[in-house]
Amino acid sequence: MANPLLERQINFLDYTLSSLWRKRYKNLAVVVVFAVVIFLLASFQLVSNGLLERAQTALVMAPEILIQKMTAGRQESIPIAYAERLHDIFGIRQVVPRVWGYYFDEVTLANYTVIGRDQVGGGTDDQLAQVLSEGRLPTAANETVLGQAVFRTKGLQEQRIFSLFRPDLSLKTLTVTGLFKKESNLLTDDLIVLSLADARDLFGLPDGLASDLMVTVANPREISTVAKKISEALPGTRVLTRPQIEKTYHMIFGWRSGFASVCLLAALAAFFIFAWDKASGLAPDEKREIAILKILGWQTADVLVVRFWEGAVISLAAYLLGCTAAYIHVVFFGSTLFLPVLAGWSVIRPDLHLLPAIHLADLLLLFCLTVMPYLTATVVPAWRCASLPSDTALQGG
Repeated sequence: MANPLLERQINFLDYTLSSLWRKRYKNLAVVVVFAVVIFLLASFQLVSNGLLERAQTALVMAPEILIQKMTAGRQESIPIAYAERLHDIFGIRQVVPRVWGYYFDEVTLANYTVIGRDQVGGGTDDQLAQVLSEGRLPTAANETVLGQAVFRTKGLQEQRIFSLFRPDLSLKTLTVTGLFKKESNLLTDDLIVLSLADARDLFGLPDGLASDLMVTVANPREISTVAKKISEALPGTRVLTRPQIEKTYHMIFGWRSGFASVCLLAALAAFFIFAWDKASGLAPDEKREIAILKILGWQTADVLVVRFWEGAVISLAAYLLGCTAAYIHVVFFGSTLFLPVLAGWSVIRPDLHLLPAIHLADLLLLFCLTVMPYLTATVVPAWRCASLPSDTALQGG
């Protein structure tokens, strides 16, 4: 025997669908506009999650500890001799000097990130070698490894030799010995890796100085402890750890996605104002329909159920359509609409193909922000109209 309550709800849903079909063009317009708003919000959330996951994967290359010399709140070159003061700190495996800076290429109008470091044993080299798609790290003078975007913008293709200008406008010729993987593009797309001497030569930095010191520790659990000891041994320096760098990336992407989401919430609020105005000002034929249903014996609760089903069908259709379109946009179209807002603007921008994980909490949050307010905006005005006597509703229509 069929459940009477279930049959009743099926009948309500059947009436709701026929009612929506009679006003299909107007309802379709509402679904499309609602789906666009949900698409915008969901796309930003998916792009933000994808960037955070990509950054988490790429930051395995980041040094465990970085030491920078600070003067008047600004970073300056640090003497390599500072490394000798760290020999007595237990837990440090190696200290590697590094030269890094930005090089503006007047030909391509792009900024490259140049890093100079000598090839030594240890985790730093192993991590760089792991993100090479071909070739090897520099082992001799005038050799370099390039990111994918640098290789592409320089137009090298089969050619493996190119030149950069020194500060005195003399040319420095480099030979490409390797390329970084596309999977690490978030950090390596604009990267040029040289030996320490070549980087000094390119930037005109005197011998005995470096941009910072990279420290590798024996036990990753002791990073914070070792960093504290380094700060005490080298006053006037700034000590950064890999967890701090990861937290900075989270804050940057979180702030940008949050700012963009707040801007899109204005569009969402505008849509709900429109929906509330549309629903609260029921058309004369809609009021007449409710009055006739009450004359035929429908209760106020029955009218509310029908209006609930109408709002649920429209909002759920828009929700599914918007979320599906957002996923397709991020995964198959490379987030072309919103990635510049979150990843930044540049001549060289990482060619990212994100595959974000879908979190149930994010879906529920988006559902509560979009579907629930719309249901309220459609059911409450219908309850006000259904509470009036039938003759009053007919006269008002």
